[in-house]
Amino acid sequence: MASEQDLVTVTAHCLCKANIFTTKVSKSELPLKAMACHCDSCRHLTGALFTVGTRWPNPSPNIDISALKTFHFGPSCDTHFCGTCSTPLFFTNPKDPNEPLGIATGALENTPEELVKIVHHIFVEDTKDGGASVWMRKVNKDGVEAKRFKERSRGENAEEYPADWPAAETLTGYETRRDESVPIRCKCEGVDLVWHRGNYEGKKKEELPWIIDPTTHKSLAGFCACDSCRVSGGIDVCNWAFGELENISFNASANKTFPNNSNELRALVDAKDPSIGTLTYYASSPDVQRYFCSNCAACIFYATDDRPQIVDIAVGVLRASDGARAEGFLSWAFGVFSHIGDSKGGWRHGFFERVAKESDEWREERGYPKNWLRVAREQAAAKQGKA
Repeated sequence: MASEQDLVTVTAHCLCKANIFTTKVSKSELPLKAMACHCDSCRHLTGALFTVGTRWPNPSPNIDISALKTFHFGPSCDTHFCGTCSTPLFFTNPKDPNEPLGIATGALENTPEELVKIVHHIFVEDTKDGGASVWMRKVNKDGVEAKRFKERSRGENAEEYPADWPAAETLTGYETRRDESVPIRCKCEGVDLVWHRGNYEGKKKEELPWIIDPTTHKSLAGFCACDSCRVSGGIDVCNWAFGELENISFNASANKTFPNNSNELRALVDAKDPSIGTLTYYASSPDVQRYFCSNCAACIFYATDDRPQIVDIAVGVLRASDGARAEGFLSWAFGVFSHIGDSKGGWRHGFFERVAKESDEWREERGYPKNWLRVAREQAAAKQGKA
């Protein structure tokens, strides 16, 4: 048995901290080996571009997860999440209660010790465009590259994708626009909305919302490293797009206009209006609402009172025709993380830096220019540095 000084405390908790789970592991067992899944179902389940799971280092019968809500994900998988704040925590096999629990790695605390190592990516084919796997091959501290598999990696017949997949010519590209509207739909489809491309033609650059690319008129998409988004979605890297609520509608079967500001949206949910489906929210701060599906826990929107017309939209619940990244609809700010300071002092800081570096390298290899907002911020920082 390892001595106390050789043990590391591993803690997982939901955003509201109503559910906290703690265990100890030997340092020799770290990092925990994890698998990233990019299948359509996982993306629509969390609102992220992938899920990452590892085994919880404690026998399943010893863990009481009865306070969590359960969603039947598939024949051999149930997911368990906090019904208050939506954090997905555990995965179990309903066919085998003694099978080790799976834990969503985003719910794990940011320890100084290197806690997680992504060994491989599975079901990458579902993304069409490679999704987040294109910038998550070199994420491990030890330099061992995470392999990418077309489907589930099993045996000698598993098909592995090469580093340059998908080929640049198969992608939509930075400038080209696709899809005039994109469904916003969670795994269980209790949330079923449509995001329409705004009409910005003929407007001057200064007349455009700050979230709109002045050249392509695509909406901004980027990377967030804040602790709240990470824990809320149970995912280490959060990808948000930004849209105006006036460009979101109910699906065609609904005979109602979708709210055009976050105050009206909150009121509609509070009133339990049936048109809103399974959409609910958790107020993680007095001025912030994190919207999610009350049935399957998928993150949908992030709203804040200081910009009531604009919401963050979880990229994983978009169903674009050209792939998981919805390149024809979104203008990606590759190479930049917001709130990366939250991760300082823990293993995720290096992880985020490696993701940012790889995403920027991928952008350059594909010949994509820097996102307009990144350029503006870099220019502003340069001017400030000269002052």
